[in-house]
Amino acid sequence: MDKPYYMYVLLTADNMLYCGFTDDVGKRLATHEAGKGAKFTRPAKRHPLKLLYAEAFTTKHDALHAEAMFKKLTRSQKERFLYEHHVPEFEKNFG
Repeated sequence: MDKPYYMYVLLTADNMLYCGFTDDVGKRLATHEAGKGAKFTRPAKRHPLKLLYAEAFTTKHDALHAEAMFKKLTRSQKERFLYEHHVPEFEKNFG
């Protein structure tokens, strides 16, 4: 496998979900936390950020597709996805 690409989900301090893609989750999270990431994650009210989920893909296309599909979901569908992928913060909502 060449360099993997990731679809990741962040939880903001104001309880919003943010989804993105990257080839380096740690570096991308640091960029978001420094206020230099996506416009959505820049405001101070969104910090601190918490990485909830990251999934590796073999191609950039697949990671982008996963990101696009996640972004189309409703909030409750996103929460269900996170629950089904064993994210502890969401296991209490459906368990």
